[in-house]
Amino acid sequence: MDYIFTPATQARLNSGNLVQPAAKTGKLLPAARDPVTGEFVEIAKIFYQSTSRTLCDRGVIGLLAQLAGGGPVQPLVAPVYVTVAPLQVAQTHQGFQKIYRMLNCLKINLAVMQATAAVMGIGAVSSTVLSAVNLNQVLKIREEAKHQKLKIKDGFIDLRHILKDRGVEVIQQIFKVAHDSSFEMHRQKLVNGYDIFSKAVKRCQSALTVPDLKLRNSEINSGRNMLFEALKIYDNPSLLEGLCSAGQLRQRECVWAIEQAIGVTLQLQRAYDTVSDRLLELHSKIRQDLLSVVKECQSESELDFLFPEVTRILGHDLSVIEFWQNEVDWMQTLSRKEQHQLASLDQLHGDNLKSSVHTKFAVLAAEVSLYETLKQKSHFLSLRDQLAFALKPEIRRRYEFYVSQQAIATGYQALATSNWQEISDLTVANLYYFFQIRDDSNENYPTEDELQTPSRHFPKALKNELNYSN
Repeated sequence: MDYIFTPATQARLNSGNLVQPAAKTGKLLPAARDPVTGEFVEIAKIFYQSTSRTLCDRGVIGLLAQLAGGGPVQPLVAPVYVTVAPLQVAQTHQGFQKIYRMLNCLKINLAVMQATAAVMGIGAVSSTVLSAVNLNQVLKIREEAKHQKLKIKDGFIDLRHILKDRGVEVIQQIFKVAHDSSFEMHRQKLVNGYDIFSKAVKRCQSALTVPDLKLRNSEINSGRNMLFEALKIYDNPSLLEGLCSAGQLRQRECVWAIEQAIGVTLQLQRAYDTVSDRLLELHSKIRQDLLSVVKECQSESELDFLFPEVTRILGHDLSVIEFWQNEVDWMQTLSRKEQHQLASLDQLHGDNLKSSVHTKFAVLAAEVSLYETLKQKSHFLSLRDQLAFALKPEIRRRYEFYVSQQAIATGYQALATSNWQEISDLTVANLYYFFQIRDDSNENYPTEDELQTPSRHFPKALKNELNYSN
């Protein structure tokens, strides 16, 4: 993430008169501090990174940073309020309001995700229906729900009105799912789970107004127990049965939202070690869940849905969760006095909170533009693998080894590079399938000039034998 300070503060940082604190991982935090007095001077606004200085330069996240540049952090599932300023829980009105909003944000996200999943239903779904609830659409739906323009009933939102312009097929799909007996059992489980989740959130929010600390903690404990009960319902593997990969992603997103709500309740009680551990586990779980979803992707229409959304989660949501964890670790090093000083400073920056959170979404998400650009240079299997590389870079090494061996065996010595760090994921995946085609058939395989757009050369019988779990 990029931190944006006022020009005056940035000048003092550049001169060394102010310093930025760092988490134990070495990553800088969005605060400016006087190194002599120890006083905090300013809390920065936080933006999505405009440059990338890691190996992700060669993959989809690096390409996204180049395409989109800097901008407000707008995660899909994570509560955006985590990124506004250091999340402190000092006993201030501003601090409690932030926690209240975070929990409410998670509740809205959960309803939006399962409502759009309900449009898909169980089984295969057309590209038209998937496009009606894709990344751009879900951002619009969430914005409408935030401003209370859409009503949530039993954990679901009736999307017929907002999706009426998406075509007759979409409306027919909504009615079809509504009368599908197999999905009705699925829906009822989610209705029960959301009811428990909603009551748990309200209980935790009410606990913030209780002046007695012992009673407040008791109420938070009770609310968290209810959250674990809701999590048990949502995280049941049976809810994934029969869903296409896009539907599975939506279901998993619901689980992540509940996990984050549990983390918020623990942070309210200053259980920083526990929060840090759970966030670390959640970060790993999200990556593994996404990899499982990508592995289940069986069609180009599903990838059209998944690629932009998975990229958004990688670039924004996981960054937010990592930032949250770093912040929690840092909070443990601060005294109560320092935490209260941060709280007072945060209160002075209330306008920043409002302007950052309510930034309007882009007409077209940068992730969608990136995907359309990559589609012109690649094909379904290669694009799916590039997404897998971003989720688990170790997978790419097997491709590099295969390409090196095949390049040597077939006389393409220039492709048998030893410096793979400079080669993009796009090139590695395309080269892999270039040589796969040569193995599959000695006739009509693509030339080097045709490598950038090889999809038309791929025989229908081509199978991907990769094991993503390794």
